[in-house]
Amino acid sequence: MTRHIDVLDHGYVRLVDVMGSDLSVVNAARVSFAKESAEFDEQDERLIRFLAREGHTSPFRHAMATFEAKAPLMVARQWWKYVVGSDHTMESWNEASRRYVTMEPELYVPERWRNAPESRKQGSDGAIEDDELNSEATAILRRMIVAGVESYEALMAEGIAPEQARLCVPAYAMYTAWRWTASLQSVTHFLAQRLADDSQWEIQQYARAVYRLIEPEFPVSIRALVKEADAS
Repeated sequence: MTRHIDVLDHGYVRLVDVMGSDLSVVNAARVSFAKESAEFDEQDERLIRFLAREGHTSPFRHAMATFEAKAPLMVARQWWKYVVGSDHTMESWNEASRRYVTMEPELYVPERWRNAPESRKQGSDGAIEDDELNSEATAILRRMIVAGVESYEALMAEGIAPEQARLCVPAYAMYTAWRWTASLQSVTHFLAQRLADDSQWEIQQYARAVYRLIEPEFPVSIRALVKEADAS
């Protein structure tokens, strides 16, 4: 079973741990009637679909998953909003810190740049077809990365604290790594929003990886809560 998927140029998502199953969801729901299923069957599948359809989501909080991810900071900070803004369950997020660990900076460089949208303030509007413009944008970013990393290393060599030297590195492109533990409901809430067409392309790639990793663990619940077409 796949538990690690590479994403973008230096990133990945890894499924670290899982607690529960589709059976955990139905048994959490049936405790109201002092009933419990020993094996998952068609009746349990119908119950999960009913819970999802009617918005009875608390039983999905009794299953948990832990992911490890490595992504550009611009993706990590979008993802982080699902922790600080979550009212679904107690979640946990532990991130690598350049205050304590001096890591070689890794930075994201897009393979293809995208057009700014004409009709809205955020998002993008398809890939730039002009190869010359695409190459120019990449060259500008690479020059900034080289200058930033060289400055970072120079300050470190002079004895400047890593927590301050890191200010030289282009922040949004810099990769960071973290572990995220969340309920099944929280995971599917993240998927429902970040698999959407109007979500930023980079975080869509991470959402697709999360879907591919979690779906085999909770196949009925995932398909009931997240449209399968969204993860294609």
